[in-house]
Amino acid sequence: MAEAALFIGWERAVPGHETEALELFASSLAYYGKLQTEGKITSFEPIVLSPHGGDLGGFFLLKGEPAKLDAVKRTDEFLNLLIRAGVVLSGVGVIDAFVGDSLQRTMTIYQNVLPRK
Repeated sequence: MAEAALFIGWERAVPGHETEALELFASSLAYYGKLQTEGKITSFEPIVLSPHGGDLGGFFLLKGEPAKLDAVKRTDEFLNLLIRAGVVLSGVGVIDAFVGDSLQRTMTIYQNVLPRK
């Protein structure tokens, strides 16, 4: 079971770059599929949100082992996609996330730091 995740989110395409944004989405799907085939990530899921007035338009959730995800973040191919995303999309961000066993550990730590009544 994966115990770590990367949340790769964006707001929307920069006006005039919509076609490039679609091409980047397709390239990202291919790249994350390759990472999964190679065993560098456990799984990934693309999510596109319906219009809701907020600043999050969609995201990819990549799951895997913490060390492997850290290594992926440092590859030239990942950085290339991230830099391209920053050019054609607004509000691009990559956030480490807790899933699986690490989520349970994190919630236990949270519970332990709450003030006792």
